[in-house]
Amino acid sequence: MLNRRRFLQSIAVAAATPTFAIGCQDRKTPGYSLLADPSQILDLPRGFSYTVVSRRGDMMADGLPVPGAHDGMAAFTGEDGRIIVVRNHELTPRSKHSGPYADKCEDLPDAVRSCFYDRGGDRTPGLGGTTTTIYNPASEETERQFLSLGGTDNNCAGGKTPWGSWLSCEESFADPGAAISNQASLIFRDERHGYVFEVPAAATELVDAVPLKDMGRFQHEAAAVHTASGVVYLTEDQWHCLFYRFIPNVPGQLQEGGRLQALAIAGQPGKPTHNWDRVDLSVNETLATYWIDLEDIDGDEDDLRLRGAAQGAATFARGEGLSVAGDRFAFTCTLGGPARLGQVFAYTPSPFEGTAEEQSSPGQLTLIAEAKQDSLLNNCDNLTMAPWGDLIVCEDTESNTDHCALVGIRPDGSQYLVANNAYTDSELAGVCFSPDGETMFVNIQYPGVTIAITGPWAELIV
Repeated sequence: MLNRRRFLQSIAVAAATPTFAIGCQDRKTPGYSLLADPSQILDLPRGFSYTVVSRRGDMMADGLPVPGAHDGMAAFTGEDGRIIVVRNHELTPRSKHSGPYADKCEDLPDAVRSCFYDRGGDRTPGLGGTTTTIYNPASEETERQFLSLGGTDNNCAGGKTPWGSWLSCEESFADPGAAISNQASLIFRDERHGYVFEVPAAATELVDAVPLKDMGRFQHEAAAVHTASGVVYLTEDQWHCLFYRFIPNVPGQLQEGGRLQALAIAGQPGKPTHNWDRVDLSVNETLATYWIDLEDIDGDEDDLRLRGAAQGAATFARGEGLSVAGDRFAFTCTLGGPARLGQVFAYTPSPFEGTAEEQSSPGQLTLIAEAKQDSLLNNCDNLTMAPWGDLIVCEDTESNTDHCALVGIRPDGSQYLVANNAYTDSELAGVCFSPDGETMFVNIQYPGVTIAITGPWAELIV
């Protein structure tokens, strides 16, 4: 269970604290830094340990290798104490060396290829999608893995649903036809890309890849569901992007369609939130919102966000991670703020979210944190809420001496390192906790490793 009071304290104090207590400390300062990992995979605090759950190239139960480019993921309750982990792979057809079937697509049974969204003329099928892993935390063993979504493109982040599925989002705008890749090879695509796909956690094999087109075609990043209303919030990874919501016709049944809208600020149509050249929005400032209906949501690249902004939608600087946070939704903008080192926002839904009554009590947008040059956290990406109420945030940055880390924000506003990838230039991604809160999962995107971390989490609580 999320500690809502702790989260509200955390973001309020963090927003009011101009410089975090450990913001300028070197990550290798004796007595503070994480312990160096002798296996050179991930540094952790004293008393914590990890298990490698999955590696790129491991052979899965379906006879395919684990694909690379591990990204967003979520953990679900499995049978007999097992944990089901559904994980995205941010791959395009040009990444054959990292894909699950490389040049052997034509050798796959037609029953398998028929589940793919884009077969690429059976020459260059989409390499993105999801894998599902069954992990036993008692034995710290991975018991089964398989490809659960195939033929999609550049699946970046997504979101866990209350009804037990994973929303896998394509950060892509590829069109049908042939194109030359940057390796000078010919890539064929049969379908348009830029959609959301749903993967049930309980699936035991590859599912049919069905795009949820009413959720819009854009550079999708992450998703999160408002349990009370069934509304789905969506982020977009573009420099001047929108924050979206999808109101389903039938809550919990996204395939039944619905309405796509973009967030706007009451009395300030078209408001920017970047704070790049001037202060558009102050830290800890809360603004009333309204939502704009979007039409023709299956259009060409950039068309939807530009039309939405012209209609008065607020714009953000690369919307990325998005997480349920009690009765709020926290989301990150990787390039926001004067230093372009990242912002964290919170959206508080209306008590009447998604209905005509919300005009009487509108939802609210708050800028809760903004990174500075001396902040420990830079270029925030995926994030989650820890069971004790702190934000745990993945970095996607090259500005830190020791590469990308997992950073927590405590109630007093201080930041702390949870883990550090001191051994590669890869971002960390997909941070999430097991349903019982005992195990934290995170990906090192390249070369492609999923790690399960356990330890005295209570020691991180101040």
